[in-house]
Amino acid sequence: MEAGNILLKRGLLNEQQLQRARDAQEDNARLDQVAVRLGFVTEHDALRAIGEEVGLDFIDLSETDVDLSLLEDFPQRAIHRQALFPIRRDNGSIVVATSDPFDLYPLDEVAASMNLSVQPVLAGRDEIDRLIKAHLGVGSETIEGLLAKKSAEQTVELLDEIETDGSELSEMAQEASVVRLVNEILLEAINLRASDIHIEPLEAGLTVRYRIDGILQPQPVPPEIAQFQAAIISRLKIMSRMNIAEKRLPQDGRIKLRVSGRDIDVRVSVIPMISGEGVVLRLLDKGAVELDLDKLGMEPDLHAKFSELIRLPHGIVLVTGPTGSGKTTTLYSSLLEIKSDEIKIVTTEDPVEYQLEGINQIQVHTKIGLTFANTLRSILRHDPDIVLVGEIRDRETAENAIQASLTGHLVFSTLHTNDAAGAYTRLVDMGVEPFLVASTVEAVMAQRLVRTLCKKCREAYQPDEGDLPRDFPLQTLRESGQPLYRPAGCRACRQVGYKGRIGLYELLVTTDTIRQLAHDRTNTWELQKAAEKQGMRTLRQDGWIKVLHGQTSVDEVLRVTKSNTISG
Repeated sequence: MEAGNILLKRGLLNEQQLQRARDAQEDNARLDQVAVRLGFVTEHDALRAIGEEVGLDFIDLSETDVDLSLLEDFPQRAIHRQALFPIRRDNGSIVVATSDPFDLYPLDEVAASMNLSVQPVLAGRDEIDRLIKAHLGVGSETIEGLLAKKSAEQTVELLDEIETDGSELSEMAQEASVVRLVNEILLEAINLRASDIHIEPLEAGLTVRYRIDGILQPQPVPPEIAQFQAAIISRLKIMSRMNIAEKRLPQDGRIKLRVSGRDIDVRVSVIPMISGEGVVLRLLDKGAVELDLDKLGMEPDLHAKFSELIRLPHGIVLVTGPTGSGKTTTLYSSLLEIKSDEIKIVTTEDPVEYQLEGINQIQVHTKIGLTFANTLRSILRHDPDIVLVGEIRDRETAENAIQASLTGHLVFSTLHTNDAAGAYTRLVDMGVEPFLVASTVEAVMAQRLVRTLCKKCREAYQPDEGDLPRDFPLQTLRESGQPLYRPAGCRACRQVGYKGRIGLYELLVTTDTIRQLAHDRTNTWELQKAAEKQGMRTLRQDGWIKVLHGQTSVDEVLRVTKSNTISG
C-alpha cells in the first residue's frame, strides 16, 4: 500500500491533506515525507504507522542503547549513502535502523557483505543523522573520500606541499572534497544555532567546537581530519579574502553566505598558534535574532522605565556587560523601537553586525584612522537626533559622546564593566571630568544572558532550602507555592536541557543622589549601595525572578552573576 493511503487509513491524514501532499510531491518523493514537510504529521507518527502496516518495528533512537562496536565491520557506504545504522546483535542477526521502509535492498547488500542476517527497524532520519554525526563526526563521509584519494596518491603530502607552494595550496583548498567539508562544518553550526565556530589545532589533532547559547560544545569529528587541517584553513582564508600564504600574523576577514534563503555574515579571525593556525568564525544570522525590545526578557517595570529613557531628548544611555552579553541586540532593539520618519539616527560601529532599515550605519576602520572618535565628530555635522557609538573605548570617544549629549543629542553606547555602577567610575578613570559624567549620563543598564530551560522537558522539583544560595528569595518561593524547574534533556534541545537565551538586567537610573555621588568621585561600591536603596534590582535579583518564573535554573544564574554581598 502507498504511504499516503496508509496515513489516510490510520487517520493521520485527511483527504484534503493527502491531496495537498500529492500536489506538492516532486521527483518521486515519498508522500509521508511530503506530509511531514508540510506539517500535517510528525515523522515519528508516520513511520510508526507505516511500520505497523508493513510489519517493521519503530524505535526511538534517543532512548535506545547502541552497540558501537558494530561500526568497525559495518559498511561505511551504507551509513553515509543509505543512512543505515547498526543498533545491536540479536540471536545471530544484526538489527539495523533505516528511515525508508520501502527500500530494503540496501539492507540485503549489508547482509551479503557482513555474512549476517539483517533485521530492519524504523527510526527517524534526524535521529539516524544525529548518531552518524555523534559517532563518526561532522563531515565523516567527506573525510572518507579524502582519505581514499590520499591513499591512492601516496606521493601527495598535503602539509609539506602547503608550506612550500602557495599556489598549489590554493588549488588544494578549492578541491570539491575540501569545499564540501568546510561547508558541512558551517551548515551544521548554522542548523544548531551556533554563534561561533572554533577550529583549534592541538597536538593531538584538530578540534571543532560550536558556541551554542553561550556555551562551547565540542563536536565529534573524525581523527583523520587533522591531516587536512591546512587545506581546511586555507579554504576558509580564500573564502574570507585573506592572504593564504601568511601564517605568522593574525588576519581578519569576512564571508557572506546564503543558507536556505537566509543571508548569513561570517566574521573570520585567524591567529597563529603553537600547533598551527586557530580559526574562530562568528556567525551573524539576522534571521535568527529577534530585535524586539518586548521579547528580550525585561521585567515589565524595568521595560517601562527603559522605554522612557530611550525616548529622552538628550543625554547618554549606556549598556554594559562582557563580550557576548547581548548589548548590541539591546541597543539595536531600542533603535528599532524609537525610529521614525521624524528623527535621524546615525550609528558608528565596529563591526556593523546587522544592517537596520531606516538607520544610517557607519563601519569603523581604525587602520585608516576612521575611529569611533573621528566618526562621531563627523556624525554631528549630519544633523542627527540620535547617535549610537558602538563602544566607548578611550577618553577621546567618551568626551565626544558627552559633547554630543550636551549639544542636544541622545547618545547610546556600550562599556565593558561588570555592573551598572561601574560605568560612572570607568568614565572618570578614562579622564572625563566627574561633573560631565554626572550631568550627561542618564542611565546605565548592565546585562547578562542566561540559557532558558527547554519548555518541552524542563523538570519541576521542590528544592531543599538548605541547598539554595543565601540570597535566594525563599520567602517569595514559600508564598508562591510553585515549584522550581531544572534541565532534563530531550530530542528538541539535543539532550542539553536548555534552548535559547534570555537577558538579566540591572538598570541604574541617574537620580539626583547618584549624580551627586558621581560628581564627588564616589567609588563603585557606594554608588551600587545607593542605587539599591533607591530600588534598583541587581542582575542576581533579576535572575532569581526568572528562576521563580520557571524560565531558567538556579545553576544558570549562579554561572553568570556574583553573589549580592551588598544586600546580604
